Amino acid sequence: MRLPVIIVNFKAYGEATGGNAVRLAQLCDAVAREHDVSIAVAPQYHDIAPVKDAVSLQVFAQHIDPVAKAGAFTGHAVAENLKEAGIVGTLINHSEKKMAEADIKKCIGIAKSVGIVSVCCAATPEETGSIAELAPDFIAIEPTELIGSGVSVSKAKPEVVTQSVDIVSARNSKVTVLCGAGITNGADISEALRLGTRGVLVASGVVKSPDPGKVLAEFANALKLG
Repeated sequence: MRLPVIIVNFKAYGEATGGNAVRLAQLCDAVAREHDVSIAVAPQYHDIAPVKDAVSLQVFAQHIDPVAKAGAFTGHAVAENLKEAGIVGTLINHSEKKMAEADIKKCIGIAKSVGIVSVCCAATPEETGSIAELAPDFIAIEPTELIGSGVSVSKAKPEVVTQSVDIVSARNSKVTVLCGAGITNGADISEALRLGTRGVLVASGVVKSPDPGKVLAEFANALKLG
């Protein structure tokens, strides 16, 4: 995945479900092409295939379960099946889908075994350190209290970002740190990059915006300048 990157998590918002998911992904694709920046999207499971068919962006799952192989696992999100649907990576341990450390470790291993990228979320610098030792591809530092707040961690708690970058570098220098929580404008992204991260994980700042195209273009410009 080309860095720096913007990963847009569609969550389960109505603005990013079904036909809306495809339209939002196409908008992300258009901005990525126009500005020559790296943007990936994480739609809901049922929208992965139609989104993948509609765009050239990299598509992520929002979660996988610690299930190593396809089989009799009703209701589970199985990495092997999701890769067949078109994903290149997955979020793991998002604050809205927290996992035990043993399951995080297993999911990172499953992601490696099926050849997809793992983006693990962490709420604190201490948690980034623990997860870094499990060797995911990326860790996104996202203080829970700032998610969806419209107040970015890069501005409200910059020390959380710098501490996370330093801890991850010390524990496993091969892991790339992203910044999430409250990202709403280009200045938030510029600050996140200045603090040492290599991209952002965003959701409501794009999905719930009255003009997501304008927001994405501002994000893209900040990413290029960063």
